[in-house]
Amino acid sequence: MTATAPITQDVLTLPRKLPEGGKVNIVGLTREQLRAALVAAGTPEKQAKMRLGQIWQWVYHWGVRDFAVMTNLAKDYRAFLAEHFTIEIPEVVSRQISADGTRKYLVRIAGGHEVETVYIPEESRGTLCISSQVGCTLTCSFCHTGTQKLVRNLTAGEIVGQVMLARDDLGEWPKPGEPKDETRLVSNVVLMGMGEPLYNFDNVRDAMQVVMDNEGLTLSRRRITLSTSGVVPEIARAAEEIGCLLAVSFHATTDEVRDKLVPINKRWNIETLLNALREYPRLSNSERITFEYVMLKGVNDSDADARRLVKLIAGIPAKINLIPFNEWPGAPYQRSDWERIEAFADIVYKAGYASPIRTPRGEDIMAACGQLKSATERARKSSKEIAAEAGL
Repeated sequence: MTATAPITQDVLTLPRKLPEGGKVNIVGLTREQLRAALVAAGTPEKQAKMRLGQIWQWVYHWGVRDFAVMTNLAKDYRAFLAEHFTIEIPEVVSRQISADGTRKYLVRIAGGHEVETVYIPEESRGTLCISSQVGCTLTCSFCHTGTQKLVRNLTAGEIVGQVMLARDDLGEWPKPGEPKDETRLVSNVVLMGMGEPLYNFDNVRDAMQVVMDNEGLTLSRRRITLSTSGVVPEIARAAEEIGCLLAVSFHATTDEVRDKLVPINKRWNIETLLNALREYPRLSNSERITFEYVMLKGVNDSDADARRLVKLIAGIPAKINLIPFNEWPGAPYQRSDWERIEAFADIVYKAGYASPIRTPRGEDIMAACGQLKSATERARKSSKEIAAEAGL
């Protein structure tokens, strides 16, 4: 199928209004959407811009969820806001903390569905891995999330809300009257959780506009990485409308193997994907594309694979993230031996590409890359069923 084929998804995107009382949830609205909502509710047009700025700072800088606390707004206007709007983020059902400090949140969203969000503390930064869909449609055979059916897209508010709930848990909101703490516990965001972000483009774009806004959560676009399995028609659009860094779930060097590991390859094969990446608007030595490559024993980890990989991506400013496979119940694969991973990395490095081997984090709480799944959405498949779907 050609790269111009239409993208179809059988998903439901919820409206921004919450069921109780028809109030509009402010979280996830872009500045323009919030301004329009304020005017529609009765805020005079001339006041809307100023009110927008005040509300925005309370919600996204101070982390306030109660209009009554917004003391630079008149009392009657605070009552007006409470009548028409709400400030809601997803509910944390459970929190698990790994021996290495990784935190995994099971998060409940509208409709009673659940997704997972992971916070990974490191010496120089803290990375939050957020989800964009309940389940996933891509059925990548090495990924636990891929064993769960796609239920629906997350709204922009549910995506932004994951950042906010992590800041809640980490106590990262500033406190009025106290010295400003420049330490950022959530310093980086990666859209690498459950779902394919480019199949939920509009909500992901709007959410990232909120997250990147310099008067609120203030994460720069270069601290946000969007990971795609290769939705070719949306790649250039992501550069233009979102502008964050790009990562690609690559994982194989032949179409035969990638068709099994990443089935979207049957729609947009390796050549088509790489052609789109070579034309990526933000491609430069300072903004390289990250190729994610999970190391699967006896599947994609040979010296020949390593040599093919560097030949395929020749001319693309890139780094290769080598990911030791994180096993999960029923998985049809095994992690490559450490010596094999190091030999693969050495070939890539000698070809001129950075080839860091990702240290598995949060494995003891099933929070590592490829392990996320909300078990309430689908009964666990047997290893035989998973292997059959992967064509193994």
